[in-house]
Amino acid sequence: MAVAIEDLKHHSTGKVREMYELDGDLLMVASDRISVYDVVMPTPIPDKGKVLTQMSIFWFEISGDIVPNHFISEDVPEEVTDRAIRARKLDMYPVECVVRGYLSGSGWREYRESGSVCGIELPEGLRESEKLPEPIFTPATKADLGDHDENIDLRRAAEIVGDQALIEELRRISIELYERAAEHAAQRGIIVADTKFEFGSSPGAEIVLADEVLTPDSSRFWPADEYEPGRSQRSFDKQFVRDWADETGWDHTPPAPELPPDVVEQTRGKYVEAYERITGRGL
Repeated sequence: MAVAIEDLKHHSTGKVREMYELDGDLLMVASDRISVYDVVMPTPIPDKGKVLTQMSIFWFEISGDIVPNHFISEDVPEEVTDRAIRARKLDMYPVECVVRGYLSGSGWREYRESGSVCGIELPEGLRESEKLPEPIFTPATKADLGDHDENIDLRRAAEIVGDQALIEELRRISIELYERAAEHAAQRGIIVADTKFEFGSSPGAEIVLADEVLTPDSSRFWPADEYEPGRSQRSFDKQFVRDWADETGWDHTPPAPELPPDVVEQTRGKYVEAYERITGRGL
């Protein structure tokens, strides 16, 4: 593609992505930025944008029979090759569709306080990182840049999207996508503990899968051979950076601290290993 990024109209900036207008479509460019607690860290992770993009493309390829997605092609400006896609413009639904197969993170915190997650009652006596009897749909609000997402129940999610039947269908599709991914990853020694999806609509398609899909940024990936409920798990995602940030005493507000070289190197290694194990492809 002869066009250069500087020739395109800038559409929007996210924590990790830059979006541009491209002949009626969107050019979605993943940077090497990493965000923790909804704050962008000042230190990039090399190859992270490439991992996020290529991993999403892989999942788009093997989930198209479940739900259509926004991916059009990798025909993108040369300077963003491998870390950008051409995508359909969608009207996005204002909820994040989170599926949890294991009890971790904010779900674990909520369970300890109330015995439930997003209004879903769970059995008593579950331990941290325990596998749930079945995957649960725990939607969240989409926060503005710098704000925190908020877990909500199904009733509130239906109010936000304005359609009970729609949120039920988003729930069904999200769980089916999660189960497909969890089964695939399990064959490669990785547990998908939880993940979040985003959906939108386009003319002729009420539900279209969008954004990034089943990446280390949007999911918790655990090595299956080290899995042990009752504690937090070593992970292939940015939990490693969260843990480091917590150890520094940082209060989760900007400005974030610089990441030391060993944390950058280990984080890159986790992202690349997750990509190569799950996809069977080299970076």
